[in-house]
Parts: sequence; C-alpha cells; structure tokens
Amino acid sequence: MSLTNEQMHAVSEEMVQVLKSIFDPEIPVDIYELGLIYDARVSSEGDAKVVMTLTSPNCPVAESLPLEVEQKIAGIELVKSADVEITFDPPWSKELMSEEAKFELGML
Repeated sequence: MSLTNEQMHAVSEEMVQVLKSIFDPEIPVDIYELGLIYDARVSSEGDAKVVMTLTSPNCPVAESLPLEVEQKIAGIELVKSADVEITFDPPWSKELMSEEAKFELGML
C-alpha cells in the first residue's frame, strides 16, 4: 500500500505533535522545541525516519530517549516502521532552540 501525498502530510503533522509530547528529563521543554530533531519524514511506503541529536554525547537519556521517540512514532496510524538515527553533526547548541523554548527557559 502506498500513502497519498495527503496521508503523508497528515502523518508528518502527527509526527511533529508526537515529538512535541516528548520532554527532555533535565530541561522542561519538549525535544522538538529544544531543537533536538534535525529531520522527521515519512515515505510513501509508511516508513518513518527521524534524525535527531542529544544535548551532549554523554546525555543520561542517550539510550532511552531515542527508543521512546522510535516507539511513539511507530505507534502512529499508517506508520509501518520507525527508525531513529542519532547524530552529533552538527552538535546541538542553544541556537537550535525555538523562540518558545528560549522564552520558557528565561533566555529571552
């Protein structure tokens, strides 16, 4: 089964909502607004791919956070499989945070 462009768009929107529901345990901001998500897309076959980073390579949730992302993305209707890739290129920095996240953390 192949997804239509409309279905792919709907799944992409839902992926963003799911990513906004996952919080960094050390910072009270979701991983999407923190700028940890570099790319999130779904193919016409329903395969989801998320490229993300962590605030640091020795982040205490380096093992559990990507697994949580993968499980929650895989739970979206029409997603056949989910793959999460961790990268540190480019490394995360505060400049990647959204204005909303900076405001939430008192950085504006």
